[in-house]
Amino acid sequence: MIIDIHTHTFPEKIAAKAIESLSKEAHIVANTDGTNAGLKTSMKEASVNISVIMPVATSAEQVVKINDRAVKVNEEEESLISFGCIHPEFEDYRNELRRIADLGIKGIKIHPVYQKLDIDDVKFLDIIDCAAENGLIVLTHAGLDVGFPGVVKCSPKMCRHVWDEIGSFKFVLAHMGGWENWEEVPEYFAGTEVYLDTSFSTEKIKPLNDGYWDGKNLSMMGEDRVMKIINSIGADRILFGSDNPWTSQKDSIDFIKRLPLKQEELEGILGGNAYNLICSNKS
Repeated sequence: MIIDIHTHTFPEKIAAKAIESLSKEAHIVANTDGTNAGLKTSMKEASVNISVIMPVATSAEQVVKINDRAVKVNEEEESLISFGCIHPEFEDYRNELRRIADLGIKGIKIHPVYQKLDIDDVKFLDIIDCAAENGLIVLTHAGLDVGFPGVVKCSPKMCRHVWDEIGSFKFVLAHMGGWENWEEVPEYFAGTEVYLDTSFSTEKIKPLNDGYWDGKNLSMMGEDRVMKIINSIGADRILFGSDNPWTSQKDSIDFIKRLPLKQEELEGILGGNAYNLICSNKS
């Protein structure tokens, strides 16, 4: 079984506009049209069994509507699972997190860069603590963001502060623990129970033809760098993620398959670890 822990889709009526806007913001090409149907086509081509959708609320007003959509996805789609969301300015976060947990949503996605708040700010700490109390997985964007050069809202050091403050909980750091901060990841997370996902870390950036990336390095981690982190964190703490539509699911899986892993490690990363974290208790 292959489980992609980190994908994005949008409601059909806004998908085209969202993809166009985000592509321009990050100067990258999307691999799908951003709809559930587009994601499922990608999954078929890549032999992905389950994709987990990670919605992001960029304002407090979006939270309830996005979470209601997540419930609908989970009820209607056999091969898709949607996490919920929260925003640090959403005042009634305690009741909303309890509500989504009661509705069977398995976790929340937060994005400190888009939500304009450091992940170890007290507002986020309170939210994450409440999510942990409700048994929710917390998956966060980690590291820099391709669309916001130089903006630091969720460095590995900040994420370690969260881990130390909250205690052991289901914490997933996207982008191999910190996009473009990869050298710091072993220092802060070796020996912890934090999970890392592989999303938007293993491929070359696919540039939009607007000149932004001309002359710049399009490579991301490379096999040696990825293996250094896997060996320090443990293969059982690594979750396959693509960040589709921003990278290809098939290309991302092929990269993982090229790594010098034992068969049981490969199977764990591609799906077994995520199954144990999410699907074994899917309601």
